Amino acid sequence: MAKVIKLTKIFMFDSAHFLPEHKGKCSAMHGHSYKLEVTVVRTNKLLISGGSSDGMVIDFYDLNAVVTEEVISKIDHKVLNDIYPFRTTAENIANHIFDVLAEKLLLHGVIVERIRLWETPDACVEVCNG
Repeated sequence: MAKVIKLTKIFMFDSAHFLPEHKGKCSAMHGHSYKLEVTVVRTNKLLISGGSSDGMVIDFYDLNAVVTEEVISKIDHKVLNDIYPFRTTAENIANHIFDVLAEKLLLHGVIVERIRLWETPDACVEVCNG
C-alpha cells in the first residue's frame, strides 16, 4: 500500500455572526473563537524534491502566508455577516474557505485534502476532497 504524507496546520481567529430567523440562540449576534485546520497533500502525493523545501509537502511558512492572506486577515475580529453573501453557518464558512484555499494552494503544488472548522471546543464541521 502506497503511503501518502499529509500536512496539517491550525489557525485561530475570532469572529462574530448571527443567523437570521434561526430558531435558537444563534439568531442574535454572538462570537466564536474559531479553530481552523487545513490539511494538504502534494498534487503528486510525494514530497518536494530539491531546493530549500526539499522533503516537505509545503513549507509551513508558505502555507501560513496563503491562509493568513486569503482567509484569516479577512475575517479575524470581523462580523461575518458583513463579509459573506451567504448564511454564515459553520458549514457554509468551511465550504467557502475550502474553495478559496483549493484555488490558491494549487499554485503551490498542493491539494486541499480537508478543512475542519471548530466553532466551539466540542463542535466542528469538515469539508473533504473527493
